[in-house]
Amino acid sequence: MDVLTETRDALKQVCREENVDLASPVTVRRLSPDEAIGGKAGKDFVLCRGKEVVIEARLGAARGQAFTDQPSEWTGTLGEVFTMSLDEVRNRAIVVAVLNALAGKLGLASHVIHCRQEDPVRCGPELTAELRRRFPKVKRILLVGLQPAILAALAEELGTGGVRVVDLDPDNIGQVKAGVRVGNGAADMSDDVRWCELMLVTGSSVVNNTLDELLALSQDASKPLVFFGNTIAAVAAVADLERICPFGGHGGMLVH
Repeated sequence: MDVLTETRDALKQVCREENVDLASPVTVRRLSPDEAIGGKAGKDFVLCRGKEVVIEARLGAARGQAFTDQPSEWTGTLGEVFTMSLDEVRNRAIVVAVLNALAGKLGLASHVIHCRQEDPVRCGPELTAELRRRFPKVKRILLVGLQPAILAALAEELGTGGVRVVDLDPDNIGQVKAGVRVGNGAADMSDDVRWCELMLVTGSSVVNNTLDELLALSQDASKPLVFFGNTIAAVAAVADLERICPFGGHGGMLVH
């Protein structure tokens, strides 16, 4: 059973224990770049280029978001979310956004919505500083999923020889960003995993269905893995995965 399915099952059980009404209405909609990230983050961020978007789920007053390249709008009930097929990325994005809203509502996870305005740029130095505090001896990091501010901060901290980055966006693959050439995240990453001392992975891996493969790679190579971002908030909290999200939600630092 994959981690997203296990998380969904676990949260369904919590709903039973807490008498959460599964008939509660849920709405999911795609956000514009301005709604999702604001106008001050810079054109290098994929959200500002419109190639990928943030969808937002509303469950009563609670909100939860997910990052995806296959957005859709949806209306239904919480109970329907627990039976939705996870075979398609579109459905996985909906489920992840709703689980983030639910986990936030239940007080199980924080930073379940994307940061905005200057915070995505500030995220790089803050996240890098937190990594340095937690892993002071690490000198080689593999960034899985290009986030330009994080890459720039890692390259400044470790030098361009201490960072590798892979991404799934064909427009990024082969480009040099912050002095580091972007590799193909869909190709064999075993050499990069052997090279690194730590894997820093985008939380959107739970949506694009690469999460379990990445967890297996890190486990087989005995390399620590840390997720970043709001998308994986609920899954990280329930599955006890390490996550750093400096400015998601209302700000502050949360590490699982």
